[in-house]
Amino acid sequence: MAKKGKSVESLHDLSAAELDVRLAEVQENHFRLRLRHAGNPLKNPMEIRQARREIARLKTVLREKVKEPA
Repeated sequence: MAKKGKSVESLHDLSAAELDVRLAEVQENHFRLRLRHAGNPLKNPMEIRQARREIARLKTVLREKVKEPA
């Protein structure tokens, strides 16, 4: 469980622009994983779930940054 905490903490240190870039990268990776999996099953299909959860984490942190009062 400590790894997840570290992951989220490091995301909070990034700026909104950096989070947007990271989100785009992870979404592209998630798309490619799903596409590959549709044609030929992946050796580790859990990668799809991990990418989806990373997208959720990024969106959550990004939303928190946007909502922060200036």
